[in-house]
Amino acid sequence: MNIGTGCGPGAMKGPMKGATIGHAKQRTLPGRYVGITEPGIIAAESPNPIVNQLVILPDIEKRLEAFVRLGHGIVVFPGGAGTAEEILFLLGVLLNPANRDMPFPLIFTGPASSADYFEEIDQFVRYALGDEAAARYKIIIDDPEAVAVEMKKGLKAVRDYRVETKDAFYFNWQLQIDPQFQKPFDPTHEAVAAMPVARDLPRHELAANLRRVFSAIVSGNVKSDGIRRIREHGPFEIRGEADLMDKLDRLLDRFVRQDRMKLPGGKPYEPCYRVVR
Repeated sequence: MNIGTGCGPGAMKGPMKGATIGHAKQRTLPGRYVGITEPGIIAAESPNPIVNQLVILPDIEKRLEAFVRLGHGIVVFPGGAGTAEEILFLLGVLLNPANRDMPFPLIFTGPASSADYFEEIDQFVRYALGDEAAARYKIIIDDPEAVAVEMKKGLKAVRDYRVETKDAFYFNWQLQIDPQFQKPFDPTHEAVAAMPVARDLPRHELAANLRRVFSAIVSGNVKSDGIRRIREHGPFEIRGEADLMDKLDRLLDRFVRQDRMKLPGGKPYEPCYRVVR
């Protein structure tokens, strides 16, 4: 298998390292280890040394699209607000009615310590986007062999589908991605406050807006423009349906208590957002 990740350290390096050893034992050399990134990320952390093909997209939206266009299946490891943003992007694309019948294996996994993280994500997704969204992924905790078996089975379904529909193996041309998932989102205070977040929206549109909310939080936490805006204008105000805001506030609070919103230097986390009901 070729491996594509966000090309940084940790869980983005691990799959490439494991594949390097597996490819060497199987004499399938050279392996292809694709790093997919964008300028804001590449400026903060260099690619890990195993990457041998680096792709730098112009913005985060194009980077996320590249993952679903290139990947036959995706494994998500525990993270923080940025990982939640990526999950919502994936689900928003897969919830598009045009993509309903397309096989696309999506697995959330990690060690036993990550169970709470994915449990919170799962509860939030089911409440906000419904069981239809939850049906698009599987959660497998602390069982890497089961993840491998499930992904292998999913990749066969993808290959059979591509053969049947005469689609390319190297790029998912048939996947329909709405412009709202492709256009860059500039997380200004005005844009975040005006974002409609309510469950009466079509599911893929709500997923797109929630993805933008998490994008704003990531920007306010770690990106220079976002940090400057927070310093000048105070926290972003996230507005929406009261019950949904309660669930969002709970999710973000759990991220904070699990130390998933850490800032550089180990400083105590001061939220860059305020949830308004």
